[in-house]
Amino acid sequence: MPNWELKSCCKHDQVVFLATIGVFTVVILALWRTILLTPFKLITVFLHEASHAVACILTCGKVEGIQVHANEGGVTQTRGGIYWLILPAGYLGSSFWGMALILASTNLVTARIAAGCLGVALLVVLFVAKNWTLRGLCIGFIVFLAIVWVLQELTKVRILRYVILFIGVMNSLFSVYDIYDDLISRRVNSSDAEKFAEICPCPCTGVGWGVIWGLISFIFLSASVYLGLVILS
Repeated sequence: MPNWELKSCCKHDQVVFLATIGVFTVVILALWRTILLTPFKLITVFLHEASHAVACILTCGKVEGIQVHANEGGVTQTRGGIYWLILPAGYLGSSFWGMALILASTNLVTARIAAGCLGVALLVVLFVAKNWTLRGLCIGFIVFLAIVWVLQELTKVRILRYVILFIGVMNSLFSVYDIYDDLISRRVNSSDAEKFAEICPCPCTGVGWGVIWGLISFIFLSASVYLGLVILS
């Protein structure tokens, strides 16, 4: 039975899990404005745009193209589908994938599955990418994941779980920051939240939806830590 109450916490694996997340968080915040994190920020943008695309396809729409830009922006061109599901899917989907990657890192088998799924997603998007920044990102991370996988399987450099965890933590933190920066701290009329406020019958502004989406993203982040501890207990 799952140890939902986290009795006898924390064991060695749980301490390592918490400590690694803590270290990664400090490293990410320390290097936030540096070029070293740019590829991982762009992966978060990629997952944001891919989430729009998935929501479009699941609601019977068509994805006409995806772009990720070097300035950490992106756009997904869609036709049809249910717009009020496609719009919030970017920020919330990105947060969800961050949580999924963090949880996948708790076990080598699930880390392998997560790396494989991410690689396949990058390969698929490579063929619908509309600019060279996204194509380069896809190719670069496919090669990066392949190298990490080979090191994991053929050498003693077994870092696959930590790479997946780092991408998950980075994705979760950047999603929360992105929501605050794009939707709460300033008002951008073309933002997903402003567009959502226009079509939603609820009396809520774009900033209001930004706050709601931000809280949901923070819940995803908190849930990933809690569920990770449960899995490792």
